[in-house]
Amino acid sequence: MLIPAVLFALPWWTLVAAPSGGTGPLFWIGTAVCVLGYLCLPAAMFLGHGPAQSDPAVIVGDIMLGVLWVVFAWSVIGVFARGALAIAGVDGAQAARIVALGVLVVSVALVAYGAYEARRVPRVRTVDVAIRGLAEGLDGLRVVVVTDTHFAAIDRLRWSERVVDVVNAQRPDIACHAGDLADGSVAKRSAQVDPLARVEAPLGRFYITGNHEYFGDAQGWIDHMASIGWQPLHNEHRIVDRDGDRLVVAGIDDPTGTGLPGHGPDLPAALAGADPDLPVVLLAHQPKQIADSSAAGVALQISGHTHGGQIWPFHYLVRLDQPVVAGLSRHANNTQLYTSRGTGYWGPPLRVFAPSEITVLVLHPQR
Repeated sequence: MLIPAVLFALPWWTLVAAPSGGTGPLFWIGTAVCVLGYLCLPAAMFLGHGPAQSDPAVIVGDIMLGVLWVVFAWSVIGVFARGALAIAGVDGAQAARIVALGVLVVSVALVAYGAYEARRVPRVRTVDVAIRGLAEGLDGLRVVVVTDTHFAAIDRLRWSERVVDVVNAQRPDIACHAGDLADGSVAKRSAQVDPLARVEAPLGRFYITGNHEYFGDAQGWIDHMASIGWQPLHNEHRIVDRDGDRLVVAGIDDPTGTGLPGHGPDLPAALAGADPDLPVVLLAHQPKQIADSSAAGVALQISGHTHGGQIWPFHYLVRLDQPVVAGLSRHANNTQLYTSRGTGYWGPPLRVFAPSEITVLVLHPQR
């Protein structure tokens, strides 16, 4: 209850109290709206994401949360704008009205833009990655990555089908889903997931769990992905072979899986029996798992989880928890990490200055 109070308090001051002078219809109507929102948001989030798993509540709560975050962030900027106007000699009441109008206009524009960005089919991002020890015969291997699809209460079946079409158009040799497949049970979300069965990747389609699978039925999603032709990598690896040249593709569970018997990341188990002379491409949902990957000599870790922050400026908070927010980075022992901004979105159906992506990693021998 404290966090929504803070998120509502500053917009209330910026858009209602300061420009109205604390009196009049704007003040009382605006205050009533903020109080009602403050009471509704936690209730909707609890009913939607708690034991009840109410889809209508999810939609209401998530939209409220996203809009509120945008307005809050720009209300913070409005505080500094008012200071600048005061220094410029603008009357306090006039400055408050100017800032309120500016925050309102920018927030409406960014919510509209963010909704469009969240719902569109992601752009394709192609990245060349030099892999130590990669055989010359695997030069140009195309690894197409989707992650953080978060199929949820808002039905995105048509979006799912179009994403698969784009993935297939990239001619992947290997296809990967790096976790956070869906929010909810297999029974509720499988229709949105099932188009993934059409992904064509001759050298393998691989899937790992993210943290959101462990908020629901992780084992159910592992079994379902196997049933539609994907290979779950549950702390295990597979050997990819093209004309005798080989590569290890491994996957580990998300750290949140430790609460479920038989789950949780186990990199030694994932690499057990693998030829130590072969380069390893590891699917690990969270970028911070790179510490163990680099210690184990993994050549490339592929992660998601961060969404690139999803709604600016949330990426500053993400950076407090994760070593990387997006893109290709180099770490200890010459291990590289690619962090995707994600293909879908979680919760608020908004993406502001953090566009989604379908990633094509083109592998080359390191020379």
